Amino acid sequence: MPNSFSKLYIHHVSAVKYRQALILPEFEDRLYQYIIGIIKELNQTPIQVNGMPDHIHIAARLRPAMAPSVFVQKVKANSSRWINASGFLPQEFAWQVGGGTFSISESHIGAVKNYIRNQKEHHRKHSFKDEYVKLLTRNGIAPNEGYLPEFFTGGY
Repeated sequence: MPNSFSKLYIHHVSAVKYRQALILPEFEDRLYQYIIGIIKELNQTPIQVNGMPDHIHIAARLRPAMAPSVFVQKVKANSSRWINASGFLPQEFAWQVGGGTFSISESHIGAVKNYIRNQKEHHRKHSFKDEYVKLLTRNGIAPNEGYLPEFFTGGY
């Protein structure tokens, strides 16, 4: 559409189904590169992709024609299909339903990119539950236990 301008940046967080630690070091870098490829195939702009064995963070710039929910659904469906077809795991891989998608101000892109890049260091000090609840709260969303991912004690 002529004379229409937009810059839509999002930060999405998805957990592995049942919070299983299935994103293994043996294939995690390939998974992140594959997700970057999915984002590009969708004609969107990847900014940063990284995560932990039980969850992933994605920062991307979306074109106005791509709804964030459609973007997330396509990334999750294609990445889980790729993991399963590649035979990395003895069991089926799936993402939990839902997740958190947050808008990012252009002035905060660098900080979010750095935050996502340093997930392993971040989780030496903070649990995924603490991280997720903090993201919700910072974005003005009251955490509702009925809609949060399954959290388990222990781990990182």
